Amino acid sequence: MARSGFQHGFGGFGNEKLTTVVPKEFVHRAAAAEVFLTGWKDTGDDCFSVTAQWPRAHAFYGPSYGLHDPLLLAETIRQTIPLLSHVAYGVPFGHRLIWQDMHYTLKPEALRMAPVPAELELRVSCHNIVRRSSRLVGMRMEFLVLREGRFLASATARFTSHAPAVYRRLRGEYGDLDTALAGMIAMPQPVAPHLVGRDRRDDVVLAPGGAEGRWLLRTDVTHPVLFDHPVDHAPGMLLLEAARQAVQLTSGSVPVVPLAMKTTFTRYAEFDAPCWVETERMEADGLGRSRVRVTVRQNAQVLFETMATTACATQVN
Repeated sequence: MARSGFQHGFGGFGNEKLTTVVPKEFVHRAAAAEVFLTGWKDTGDDCFSVTAQWPRAHAFYGPSYGLHDPLLLAETIRQTIPLLSHVAYGVPFGHRLIWQDMHYTLKPEALRMAPVPAELELRVSCHNIVRRSSRLVGMRMEFLVLREGRFLASATARFTSHAPAVYRRLRGEYGDLDTALAGMIAMPQPVAPHLVGRDRRDDVVLAPGGAEGRWLLRTDVTHPVLFDHPVDHAPGMLLLEAARQAVQLTSGSVPVVPLAMKTTFTRYAEFDAPCWVETERMEADGLGRSRVRVTVRQNAQVLFETMATTACATQVN
């Protein structure tokens, strides 16, 4: 069980409800402006309610075609994992939390922009909790995400937790940040931003790969959002963004929104060798929606795979 009776709230001033974000350290962010979570409380055995707010504009996860960016959902889930790991399960700061898989399915109409920021509640239940000597080493979280009380998405995520010494043993020389950064290969020139639904070259994470359905990953460790702080490998959110951009390239001139992503993380994406991002069109799902499989390989080994289900962004009601 998690710590019982845990609750975090900010109370009010008179009759007014006050809102602020959780401490950035709890969500493994260096910039407070990148924190989307606003509060949390426990609601039962290994069950929690987490609140979040999505801004109407964001430097990277900005709206498009009147819709919030679906990857805001992925980042909100990513932030919830360390928050609950620290405050509810006692994971010390400095431990590494590593994704194994993450799946989400969302209702596209619920992404519609409004005149005010989107207020979210994430109802989280934790399962398959594994401990070693009372320390958390892994679990699965299930999410029901509501926007102003209405269904937005469902999701699951599995992850492991590693003490610093264990992480160093797992990573070997790659666990040393200076060594990892010193071995970085040159970053190739990007594809045209408009082809991946971007306005800025700096936000493009793919480069031409010399063949249809194949691109090179661009790893820009100076990017203020994808690399909010120094890390020794390409983070999961970079790989999800690469998948999203690859799906858009595969879809051509039709702007698409990823309604669902079923993602598996199997290996670390290192800085010292090219990462190849490949797509394959799949049969439509039972509702006739397009599906694209995205695979990321490095040194001929698969390190990431996702199945993305999409809809035309301009046809979301």
